[in-house]
Order: sequence, then C-alpha cells, then structure tokens
Amino acid sequence: MSISESIGHSELAVRRIAGHLGAEVRGLKLGPELTQNQIGFIRRALLDHKVIFFRDQSHLDDSQQEGFARLFGEPVAHPTVPVAQGTHYVLELDSEYGGRANSWHTDVTFVDAYPQASILRAVAVPEAGGDTVWANTAAAYAELAVPLRQLAEHLRAVHTNDYDYAGAKPDANADLVKQHKEIFVSTLYETEHPVVHLHPETGERHLLLGHFVKRFVGLSTRDSDLLFALLQGHVTRLENTVRWRWRAGDVAIWDNRATQHYAVDDYGSNRRVMHRVTIAGSTAIGVDGFRSKTVKRQTRTEDLSSGSSAATN
Repeated sequence: MSISESIGHSELAVRRIAGHLGAEVRGLKLGPELTQNQIGFIRRALLDHKVIFFRDQSHLDDSQQEGFARLFGEPVAHPTVPVAQGTHYVLELDSEYGGRANSWHTDVTFVDAYPQASILRAVAVPEAGGDTVWANTAAAYAELAVPLRQLAEHLRAVHTNDYDYAGAKPDANADLVKQHKEIFVSTLYETEHPVVHLHPETGERHLLLGHFVKRFVGLSTRDSDLLFALLQGHVTRLENTVRWRWRAGDVAIWDNRATQHYAVDDYGSNRRVMHRVTIAGSTAIGVDGFRSKTVKRQTRTEDLSSGSSAATN
C-alpha cells in the first residue's frame, strides 16, 4: 500500500513494508535545508509507521546528518560513549570495535529522559547480513490479555547501563567486552520507568522494556526474570516486527518511544559501520501518572574512591 502527497515540486510517497510498522519514504533528499511542509510530512509518517526508511541518501555526511536531526528537536550525545571524531552528536557503531547491538532494546532507557527518536545512517554495510529489525511496542501491549495489561500498568522497572555484556555476546572477545563495558559504564545509571507508558503525541500505550531492564520494582530477581521474559516475548513476536536490508547511504528514523530494535549479527568478520544521531526526549509517564526518575548516577571515580552511590532525581 502506498500513499502519495505533492509538496512543492516534490512527489512524496510512503510505502508500507510490514503489517504493524515500517514504511519507506520516497521522493526526498534529506538534509538540513528541508521545508516545513517536508518536515511535517516526515513527522506524520514517523508517528503513523514508527520507523521509516530512506534509500539513496549517500550525499549526507556527519555534519549534514546533525543538521537534519536539528529539524526535529535537540540532538543529544550519548551519555557515556564519546562522539565520533569531528562531530558534536554522532555515535559511530563500528563492528570492528564492538558496535554490534544484537540484543533487543530501546535506545538509552537507562536515563530518565531517553531519546524521542534516532536517525541512523549506513556508512558501510556487508555484502550479506547486517539487517536491523524493529518491533512495535504498542502492538505488543494491545495483544496482552486484560489481566496481563492490568499487571503491566502497575509495574515499574529499573533500567541500567550496567547489564550482562558477556551474556549478551557470549562469543565476543573478552578483552573487547571488558573495554566496551568500561566505556559504556564510565558513569553508572539506574532509572525507574513505568512498564506501560503513554506516548506523548499519540496517546498510545506502549511497553517500555528491552535489555537495559535490570529488575521490576518490588519483585525478586527470579520473578523479575520470568515476568520480563513473558512481556518481552510479546514485544518481539515476528508479527510485531519489520526487517530492513541495508544499502550504503540508507537512512532509518525510528520513534524511540514506540519501538525496540535489534541489529542482526550474522555477517562474521565483514565490516559494518553505522552513524547515529539521537533527538532529546522527555521522561516517560505511566498510566497512573508516575513519571520516570533517575535513582542512581555514579561515575567510576566516585565508585573507586568512596564505594557509595550518587543519587539524583
């Protein structure tokens, strides 16, 4: 199914890819010079489809990607990982240096105001493999049986950037895992989020989970693990997903408040390089009005010198 709209001298088209989310947008050359009408078209497509794709955008460089991102909000750097050299906000995901995000997650949910959207540009892709898959967290919530919905709506989860890297990547080089974790957890965050949050623009109810979840508040580790597997399994059902085969120059934009994603690590020693810019978001709000809050923010120097936590709200 395709939807077309004429804006200025451009004929823009949106072609759905999967049943529950995902669409390709055609007829746009992305960059910081887009008109307000074009920006509005992209915003509507993003809210409607949750992740949108643009082919043949090889003209973009890091500076133009950052400028394009500013059209949709305030770009933000990753809280702990240094930006790519010569940039202000670009996070480089290079498979040769641990940039293989092959576990289901929503970006940066270990902070309270996690990004509203992410813009990912394919710089280098393997000849085969290296796809990314997205899941619709509203569809996952909607398909829950009523008792499970009611349970989820009253749950809060603690998200942290100090998760089990070795468990998520059992075949990874131990030294590389250690180095990556030292950087990623240079500041330790723990944040309490509602498990069901209200999308600030659409009003949809979404499950807020992913691999940064450490535990559910008030539950034991065992019960948390079992319940997480149950709820997360609804998110990642194939019926709730869309898969994108990358070509160099492709751009994907996803609503980080409405999705999870997974980078498929099936390309062996071939290189895959992606550049990501995220847009500042706001704290999540639960069905009962609970608003996300940071419960721990601790730098490594604080940890080594005092062994105590620095709590912030």
